[in-house]
Amino acid sequence: MLSARVLKLPENACQHEHEHHQVVIGLQGASGLAGQGWGVDLDSRRACLVPTETTHDYYGNDDNHVLVIDLDPHVPALSNPRHADYDRLAPLFDRPFHLDMDNRLQSLIHLCASELNLAPDNRSMHEHFASGIIHCLSQRLGNGNQPRRKRQTLDTSAIRRFVRQNLHRKITIRDLAGEACLSVSRFHETFREMTGMSPHQYIIHARLERATELLGEPRLSLAEISLRTGFSSQGALTNAMKKYRGITPSALR
Repeated sequence: MLSARVLKLPENACQHEHEHHQVVIGLQGASGLAGQGWGVDLDSRRACLVPTETTHDYYGNDDNHVLVIDLDPHVPALSNPRHADYDRLAPLFDRPFHLDMDNRLQSLIHLCASELNLAPDNRSMHEHFASGIIHCLSQRLGNGNQPRRKRQTLDTSAIRRFVRQNLHRKITIRDLAGEACLSVSRFHETFREMTGMSPHQYIIHARLERATELLGEPRLSLAEISLRTGFSSQGALTNAMKKYRGITPSALR
């Protein structure tokens, strides 16, 4: 996912988080973003970079407009250390960050925003503009000259124990990252590199693994097994089992 769009932030502050990285660039008026321990006022000279799953408020005055770029944190350029652009782009989203833009970059941003408004359905153009802007921001921050990140490792056995002990409840990537003492974005890329799957996929497979074990206990109903393994309903367990194992719980039992 790589997309760009022009929008107006609400005058009354709202709060959210998202499962993608985001760049918010002021175009006109006054607006702002704020999270725990950080905040930035946006105008036509400033951009803010927000990593995935960073809870933050967003707001603006009556005439504000911003350019918003969404990026999938799992694409190779942001998650695979062997990718040619990884060292330039991945550090952009280690933490919430803002920068002031020079006149040339401001002119490029406003040109792109104008073209986006003229062609709202041209997704290919949106992606090219978004990619170009991200690389320009990276160049301004000097990330192209930074040394290669050190390879991160984590204790997958500890993560497995944590997941197994908490299957009955909702487990977020933030929970796992906290267990590993890593940022959410760094945990995600490290976990995927070490295990070959995303944390979300790992949690689903762990739930199904435990559900399969419990199916061997005749006294437990499918509803009870669903509850113990964190599925919202017996139907959710059945759908997941069929999707990932190719069999229903009843047939497996």
